[in-house]
Amino acid sequence: MSLWQSVAQGIQAATGAAFPIQRTTPVGGGCINTAWCIENGAMRYFVKTNSAAKLPMFEAEAAGLAALAASHTLRVPHPVTSGVAGNEAFLVLEWLDLGGHGSAAQLGQQLAALHRTSAPHFGFASGNIIGATSQPNTWTDNWLDFWREQRLGFQLELAARNGFGGILQIQGERLMGKLDGLFDGYQPQPSLLHGDLWSGNYGYMQAGEPVIFDPAVYYGDREADIAMTELFGGFPADFYAAYRAAWPLDAGYAIRKNLYNLYHVLNHANLFGGSYARQAEGMLEKLLAEPG
Repeated sequence: MSLWQSVAQGIQAATGAAFPIQRTTPVGGGCINTAWCIENGAMRYFVKTNSAAKLPMFEAEAAGLAALAASHTLRVPHPVTSGVAGNEAFLVLEWLDLGGHGSAAQLGQQLAALHRTSAPHFGFASGNIIGATSQPNTWTDNWLDFWREQRLGFQLELAARNGFGGILQIQGERLMGKLDGLFDGYQPQPSLLHGDLWSGNYGYMQAGEPVIFDPAVYYGDREADIAMTELFGGFPADFYAAYRAAWPLDAGYAIRKNLYNLYHVLNHANLFGGSYARQAEGMLEKLLAEPG
């Protein structure tokens, strides 16, 4: 069975309605997967494809989107079906007509509402992907244990395997021993996070409704989501004002945001090397210079 036959069959099984594909159009914008718009003359779906071995990645994305949707806070593309056809895996999502202009304040308010969705532990029901890197999410009672082992420690171990030793590892070990001091008087609750919330992973519907997509979902400190919004250029000022009005941030966030963004910079170093490793070393130096 061809890829598109399998996709059509999966859509019919999931929705109960036949979807004879009349047109497939490549969609740009991604660097990990190939993306498509498929149409039957009446409606469209968004499809991601990759090698068959990547099916667990697509299943994890679908689970994350379903969790975000279940919070009834922010619009996300609804996952329809996933599967394998020959040597290709696919994920079918609701097609959303993005490209509109909306309120950054509304996005901030709704993200604060999303973060109030909690769980008994930190982590998620399954591991997933951050960029093209595996992201473990084993349920953990203590946030610092989770961050030390499954975020910072995981990336440092990966960096060592990728040849980034020396000062990066020495500083990393020192920072892991100092984490408690960065959380003095602050005990985060497990909040439902997007997990990869940079400016390329949100948009607006044509009518202005905010949408988030391409998540790396887990339950963690809400500051980690806010920190990433500041990593690559930042979000509009109205976003931060509305978020803080809905749920003020702890004063220690100004320091901890560098800790949380270190995870993403280390991940970029592991994926792309070069200047990101040097940037990570600089961030480690600043964090180690903080009192505590």
